[in-house]
Parts: sequence; structure tokens; C-alpha cells
Amino acid sequence: MNGADLLRIIDLMHREKNIPKNVIFDGIEAAVQLATERHYGTEEDIVVSINRESGQIHAKKGEEVIEPELLGRIAAQSAKQMMIQKIREAECNAVFDEYAAMKGDLVQGTVQRFEGGAATVTVGKSESILPRGEQIPGETHHVGERVKAVILDVRKVGHRVKIILSRTHPDFVRRLFENEIPEIADRTIEIKAVAREAGYRTKIAVSSIDMKVDCVGACVGVRGSRIKNIVDELGGERIDIVRWNDSLQVMIPNALQPASIEEVFLYPRLGRAIVLVKEDQLSLAIGRRGQNVRLASKLVGWDIEIMTHDELNEGIDRAVGWFGQVPGITETQVETFIEEGFLSYDDLTFLEPAQLAELGGLTEEQAEEIIAYCEEAAERVEEENRLAREQEPRTPIIVTPARSAASKAEQLFPSDGPSIAPSDSKPTLDSLFGPDEPVKSEQALSAAQVFGETAPATPVEKEDAPPATEE
Repeated sequence: MNGADLLRIIDLMHREKNIPKNVIFDGIEAAVQLATERHYGTEEDIVVSINRESGQIHAKKGEEVIEPELLGRIAAQSAKQMMIQKIREAECNAVFDEYAAMKGDLVQGTVQRFEGGAATVTVGKSESILPRGEQIPGETHHVGERVKAVILDVRKVGHRVKIILSRTHPDFVRRLFENEIPEIADRTIEIKAVAREAGYRTKIAVSSIDMKVDCVGACVGVRGSRIKNIVDELGGERIDIVRWNDSLQVMIPNALQPASIEEVFLYPRLGRAIVLVKEDQLSLAIGRRGQNVRLASKLVGWDIEIMTHDELNEGIDRAVGWFGQVPGITETQVETFIEEGFLSYDDLTFLEPAQLAELGGLTEEQAEEIIAYCEEAAERVEEENRLAREQEPRTPIIVTPARSAASKAEQLFPSDGPSIAPSDSKPTLDSLFGPDEPVKSEQALSAAQVFGETAPATPVEKEDAPPATEE
């Protein structure tokens, strides 16, 4: 092979495989070097180089010029294997560098096949994987379908690159907004935070640097024209767009929409906010299965507790009684703890002894004793609560003879009951969100609600039907 042919092959590989030419030259030099060393049985005084301009291979052993054609078949085979290995490594590195730089970006590909629920998607010239856990709950894909996703992770597995896609990550919603809303693309509107439970609900906080631009209205569009495309891509997932505010006193009520909030108390030492609502707004603020308050907490980065005025007063009275039993704590210190948002033994155990000593004017030894006492007391209270829950009498199920077994099943498992929100945990790639929190309370159905006011309390005897007559 002459130099011109070698240059042409290197140029072709550079364009098709996206491998730098210098890497290809180095690979060929290493292959010829290995072949020469094996031919002569030594590594000393052997130098191989390729002219980058002419493509000519120069090999020497000391002062002796070596012709590559004279190295023999075995040496040539070794050189070939070496070249293949080097080129594969270079190709793997090029693909890895390309997609690692795109991590978090929105890509579009074609579904090629399915393996155990995971979809193999072709993105550009590379294959990627959309795991089952990264697909939106309830959606199904088919071979040949064009899908959008974000690049979640890029890994090297041997000489191959594994590209992981996700449609459940909050960044997927962020990228869709950037594509659909021009004001976000040109940075007039900024996405401040996104909280998502894929397939169910997303809260996104936006702000505008231009006072003339309504950030929420621009994202929704005329009659929802802009948000509609995003909702369709997410399979009907509900999206709440809220206005961002640097003040948590304003931001937390915005994040808890559509519930109406009365008052917000902030406790920076615990990173907690207690939000007071009226009784009729309690279930709306909490949301189904706690979804609304959970997403709002993620959006603002604070723990949010929803309470009515009566619940807060009960919590304060309970905390006063608990803290009053702690040895070495005065009434003034109890008031200080409550003013800082500590309402349970567990709250105090979160503090380091030095922090508790500073807060309550104690020595570190006293603080350590108080924390140890609170840890034991917290376990005791938890055990008492567990036993109380187990001993609670169950509401009897009343079924009249006129009701069938289906009525009993409906009473046990009402069809309009709350749906279960997906899990938030994602320590691995197949999980991104944390566990659900239970709803604060549910009212038991009365017999009138189950059967209706007109339901008979006793079975109704059927009258014998008259014999059929022919007209």
C-alpha cells in the first residue's frame, strides 16, 4: 500500500467513525511497531513513524531500514489485530466524549426493539437504552416509533458505550419547555425549579427578566396552545406553572396552588415551613396521597407541613407537655424550642450537641444528655402510636340482604378512592423519586353514604311476576 492509499483510508475512517486523524496514525504506528518487534524478537532500537503529509511508513532497527512488506504474515496479522483494537478504542472514546457532553440534553430516536421491557433506541448512529423504569407510567411504545427523551447517563462497558435515556426525569419537562416556549429559549423567561412525579403531575416555577412579559401566560399560550404540545408529549400529565419569588413567604403559597393559604411560618434551623389553611382547604393543599404538598416541598427545597389552626395549637400544647418532661430543660428553653419550630422529640434529635447548646444556653454535656433522652422518648412515642393504631376498632361493614357481595367490595375498596402516586426514589437509574407520604386523614363512610338515603334496611320481597301473555 502506497502513501496515497493510506491517507485516503485514514481520511475515510476519520469522516465515518469521527476519529481524529492523529489517533489513527498513532494506532497504525503502534501496530507496525508491534509487528516489527515480534519479527526481530526484540524491542531495542526499533523506531516506526508515519509521515503525516505523504503517508509513507518509515521503520528502522538501528540504522537498518525495514520494509513493512518483509515482516511476514504473522507479523502482519498481529499488526492488523492491533490496529482493530486501537481503532475500536478510539471510536469508543469518540462516542463517549460526544454523548457525555450531551448529558441532560433532549434527543430524538427510533425504537428498534424491546428486551425485558427496556427499549433500544437509535439516536444518530449510536444505540441507546430506554429502561422500563425511565418510561412514563402507563405509556407504551412500539418498534419504529419516534420518541423523545433526555440523556440520563453515559457509561463505558468494555469497548462499547452505554447510553441511558429517560422520559421520567424532571429535566425532560425542562427541555420540552425550552423547545416549545421561545421566551425560555432566548432566556427572557427562566425556569427556576421543576418538581415532578412522572405520569401524574409536575410543578414548574418560572420567572421573567422582562417586566412586560407574563412568564406564566407565555408558557401557557393563547388558550393553552403552547402547553398543549408538552402535555400531549407527556401523555396527559398535569402541569402546574407557578410564578417564582425569592421570598418563601410568597413562593410557598404559589407552590401550593390551587389551595388558598392563610399564613406561613418559616423555621430556617430545621428547613421547615408550617403552612396554615382553613379546614375546607386542607385536603386541597395536601393533595391526593399527599402529592400537592410533596411536589411543593421539592419545588421550594423546604419541608412543608400543612395544618389547620386547631392542629397547630394541639401540636404546640403536645410539644410543651413533651419538652416539659425532659430533664434539665426550663420553661424559657421550652418556649425557645417551640419558637424555633421544634414540636417533637425527633426534631431535637436532628441537632448536634453544639447547636442545641447554643440554642438553649446549655453546656455540651447537658445537650448530649437531652439529645439521648429525646432519642429514647421518640422511640417510646412511636411504639405507643403503633400500638394505638393496632388497637383502634375497625368500622363494621353493614350489608343488608338486598346488597350483593359487590356492594361489600365497593365499601372496602371504593372505586373513586385516591389513586397511588408513583415512587420518587432513584438511587439507581431505574428509580428517581422518593416514597409516598400517607394522606393526613380520611373520613369513614357512613351507612347512608354507602347505601344512599333511599336504600332499604331490610330485604324487599319480590312479587311473583304475572305470566306472559301473547298479544
